[in-house]
Amino acid sequence: MPAFSITSPDDPRIADYRALTDVELRTKWEPPNGLFIAEGELVIQRALRAGYRMRSAMVDEKRADQLTGLPDDAPLYTAPPPVLESITGFHVHRGILASFHRRDLPSLTDLLAGARSLAVLEGLNTHTNLGALFRSAAAMGIDAVVLSPNCADPLYRRAVRVSMGEVFAIPYVKSEDWPGTLTAIRDAGFTLLAMTPAADSVALQDLGREQRERPALLLGAEGPGLTEHAMRSSHVRVAIPMRNGVDSLNVATAAAIAFWELTR
Repeated sequence: MPAFSITSPDDPRIADYRALTDVELRTKWEPPNGLFIAEGELVIQRALRAGYRMRSAMVDEKRADQLTGLPDDAPLYTAPPPVLESITGFHVHRGILASFHRRDLPSLTDLLAGARSLAVLEGLNTHTNLGALFRSAAAMGIDAVVLSPNCADPLYRRAVRVSMGEVFAIPYVKSEDWPGTLTAIRDAGFTLLAMTPAADSVALQDLGREQRERPALLLGAEGPGLTEHAMRSSHVRVAIPMRNGVDSLNVATAAAIAFWELTR
């Protein structure tokens, strides 16, 4: 791939990488412009294998000759570490960043038709939790993810990094109709399982065979949890039994445990 040396953070060619630590700016810039940023060689290679098209890459100039497997038709920008940090807003300790074109998401109908198990997320707006949840879903064999409109962006850099690129491995949709999407999931034959510490919850390990056949695990944001409408839309309220007076877990941790139980 052609390499170009960058000496100024104001160079217009590297606009994709500017102010990567500014969450508000990035979330307003990336989706409307159809791009996302991947960080680190492993994550970049997983994005390429998943079929995402690279726009460009930017790397510490000392590592430029070490890179392999990048597409020939995307420019490679090289810069010394101080310039990289002034562009991105952080020390690029993984050495390389790449900008990718987003792809159109599948329709909800197509996603549901191709899945036997779902993670259904309502209001998860923390990128680290979202990335960790996608990684666990991929590891435990969850087929697809459905997100409410107020969920964080799975392709935001931090979510991609925490997931180790597993956000590329699982199809997902972001709903435009909430909570109507929950009705569509029920109508498609899934059993909606609402995770909650409520007293009337059923222990996950006590679910019957029919309830496990096409599970759709419904998870809410930490703190507020699921909305009342989401709770009413579920078939069963479920919980992870806990000890020592602990009433809840981090949502990504709880999801991993529940995914394992539902797919074992």
